[in-house]
Amino acid sequence: MSDSTSTVTSDSQTASAASRTEVRGRIWQQLPLLVGLVVLWMVLWGQLTWVSILTGIIVAIAVTRVLYLPPADISGRLNVLYLAVFLVHFAVDVAVASFTVAFQALSPRPIPLSSVIGIQLRTRSDFVMTLDAIAMSLVPGSIVVEVDRERSILYFHSFDTTTAADIEAMRRKVLVIESRIVRAIGSKEDLARIESTEATS
Repeated sequence: MSDSTSTVTSDSQTASAASRTEVRGRIWQQLPLLVGLVVLWMVLWGQLTWVSILTGIIVAIAVTRVLYLPPADISGRLNVLYLAVFLVHFAVDVAVASFTVAFQALSPRPIPLSSVIGIQLRTRSDFVMTLDAIAMSLVPGSIVVEVDRERSILYFHSFDTTTAADIEAMRRKVLVIESRIVRAIGSKEDLARIESTEATS
């Protein structure tokens, strides 16, 4: 009887420890989202005070509880060189696109046609897909209008895409940004998939 009782107690303790580990893991996975929401809250209010921080934390917790999202699948990889490459190219893209859009807006010529383009990504990571969508949306001239998470497809409304060549250039641009993000912070599986696709193309 004592052996049976000790076995049950041991199993209970093991399950309790596993549960605590799982809870801690979920907290660490949700922490970047919570911090990001708090920062966004303070940016919206335009001030850094203890009140804005406290209310930001309360709002972030409420949002993550009411509008639950699955935890981001962060790989844990970080390649500083490729991260720097991504940031430099991103800054250049924003600057060039800003001047291009401004010039076309002030030009007396008719406004160029726009297109909604569906682009199949190679990654299976929600995190990488989100970063790709954000990066493209921050560059003037394109914005994400729909996401097909199951099939890893991003749908962009793209400015000045009047020909098939323009559409193909947009597709290549999105895939290049995806490649840079994966090389910087993507998982080994996504990196292998990117390298395999680029080797055969």
